Amino acid sequence: MNALDNFDTEYKVLSEIEKNSDISQRELALKLQLSLGKINFIVKALADKGIIKLERFIGSSNKSGYRYILTPNGIKEKYKITLDFIKRKEADYERIAAEIRTARESVEL
Repeated sequence: MNALDNFDTEYKVLSEIEKNSDISQRELALKLQLSLGKINFIVKALADKGIIKLERFIGSSNKSGYRYILTPNGIKEKYKITLDFIKRKEADYERIAAEIRTARESVEL
């Protein structure tokens, strides 16, 4: 997995955490179609960077249940990560659209 994939994955993990702070790592892994180990690595990295903090989920029947909370710094970082995600996806879209135009032109001869 390259660095851009990691940025996209961080964006997706943060988006899911923002939607549901009680989501488990297993649920994240299933939802994002990633290994549980990869999710664990990303969540730990985000916590180490101060982007999220882990809070023991008191009402959980699972003793290792946590709630993931975006920190004030995390909210700023999520904003930056989202803007970068949009820019990369728009660039991908433009590149793919150009490839499609070229392919269409080649079959319209």
